[in-house]
Amino acid sequence: MPTLEFKGKQFVYSHHLSVPFRELKVDAAKSLPAEGQKPSLDDNLIIHGDNLEALKALLPTHAGKVDFIFIDPPYNTGNEGWCYNDNVRSPLMKEWLKKSANPVDKEDLERHDKWLCMMWPRLNLLKELLHEDGLLFISIDDNEADKLQVIVSEIFGDESVLGRFIWKSRQNKDNRNITGLSNDHEYVLIIGKQIEGDTRSGNGFSNPDKDLRGAWTSGNMVGLASKEERPNLHYDLLDPDTKIHYGCPPRGWRYDPSTMDKLIQEKRILWPTSATGRPREKCFLDNLPEKTNASTVIDRPIFTRNGTDTFERIMGNRNFAFPKPPELIEYLLGQHYNSNAIILDSFAGSGTTAHATIEANNNDGGNRRFILIECEEYADTLTAERVRRVINGYPFSGTQREELFNEKITWTNFSKKSQKLLLQVEHIEKTKGAAFDTVKKEIKDGVLTVTGERKITETAPGLGGSFTFCTLGEPIEIENLLTGKGLPGFEALARYVFYTATGQSLEKVAEPSTNGFVGETELFRIHLFYHPDTAWLRSNEAALNAERVAAIVSGNKSGKRSIVFAVAKFMSQKELTKERIEFCQLPYAVHRILGA
Repeated sequence: MPTLEFKGKQFVYSHHLSVPFRELKVDAAKSLPAEGQKPSLDDNLIIHGDNLEALKALLPTHAGKVDFIFIDPPYNTGNEGWCYNDNVRSPLMKEWLKKSANPVDKEDLERHDKWLCMMWPRLNLLKELLHEDGLLFISIDDNEADKLQVIVSEIFGDESVLGRFIWKSRQNKDNRNITGLSNDHEYVLIIGKQIEGDTRSGNGFSNPDKDLRGAWTSGNMVGLASKEERPNLHYDLLDPDTKIHYGCPPRGWRYDPSTMDKLIQEKRILWPTSATGRPREKCFLDNLPEKTNASTVIDRPIFTRNGTDTFERIMGNRNFAFPKPPELIEYLLGQHYNSNAIILDSFAGSGTTAHATIEANNNDGGNRRFILIECEEYADTLTAERVRRVINGYPFSGTQREELFNEKITWTNFSKKSQKLLLQVEHIEKTKGAAFDTVKKEIKDGVLTVTGERKITETAPGLGGSFTFCTLGEPIEIENLLTGKGLPGFEALARYVFYTATGQSLEKVAEPSTNGFVGETELFRIHLFYHPDTAWLRSNEAALNAERVAAIVSGNKSGKRSIVFAVAKFMSQKELTKERIEFCQLPYAVHRILGA
């Protein structure tokens, strides 16, 4: 497999492992909980903090559980003003960054190396968070697209890179480029096992003969194999009713004689009235898969300016450069089968991913949950504020537009199905028109679009929802148990030791009990005896003793191996081994690799 070498790679190769764990701290004042509820880490999350450290903070709760990830990292155009300042410990790395310019600009000849150094550890953590059936989408342009695909292949494996969507992001040509080229597109790199595909629209299907099996279209039955390659597909075909003989096409038929006889019996053959015609198959819409393969070209009328217009409508200004349109994220969300997915965006920016998630839930009744990570100071005043307005509504005076239908039109397909399209538009007007002042229909640039328009004079209605705003706490330095400074809370330490011992995340810490049980995997039960109190940690109360061992054994109905974290023990490991208990002393043994 090809690999990409870049300056600093050897120093960032395993940097994600040395990033400290931090506790997620709830900021109730900036949160928007559901009515009657308190902010909770089980809700949608908006996290303010360095995205590398925030991704590490999510591992104890979300490792292997995130279904859908969308990231829109800096494109590294040289005009964005992003900085590379990861705290990589290597002296050589520090010296390099000290001598180089920050923020990164077009004059920086090492900007591609810095960008790759920035992306490498983040992609490694995203891999740990992604569910085995999850999908990762990365928005990018020509500046880094090829280099990105190489490092993604190296981290996730070649087989995980499904391809790229080509998104026509610019509606009108840019004639400012002296090369004579208008760069009208961006890419979305796709990583995972399989995308869902597009919903079959039913276009091209009708039922002119009132067939009880429903709408159908005619399908080709001529084969593609020579007689030498597939002799069983080469035979003469006869209409059993009219006795018209259609012979055999040069490349044979699509089906063998037994399958063809079955189609004839089921009256699924369309017989021409002349022997020179070719019989065709009746293909029923209900017999076809609901999904079709998605085109690698996102040919929908979704443009960057739509994102800017949406942001301005909600926030009342244009104080964010090139926000992604929610329609793009909604389209990508549709490529994952799970309408209850956990959605992550670690370069949250203007909050478009949260907006799109809320919209998608409203459209299909799903219960998707979003996690946004934003490192800039506007995480509350811009990112979270936009989400608040989407949820609660926002001041707006003007015309609000909602696209209800669109389809590419050519003269050929319009002449064939104009009546059906008119009926579809009429149906949309009847079923959805009441929610709008007018329903506008137009054909522009070869696309038929139906748009609902409503006049709003005061407030655009909110879509509902909630979120918890978080910041990153101090690093969980387990050695602090020796000094008593910066002691982590019980729940944070419980999730931390569970993850470090098992490599799995803990959804919920068990209620406090005498046996210190916090959670279990298929192989282990994890126990923790701890209070964030120096005096308690130095007392006999903090030790594993015979009474606690008896409680652990009594509660272990499954016979799994128990792993116990405590600062001390009053029993020998030989006695504990008889009870299938492994003792791990805090803080020294917390990083041991268990179960080997």
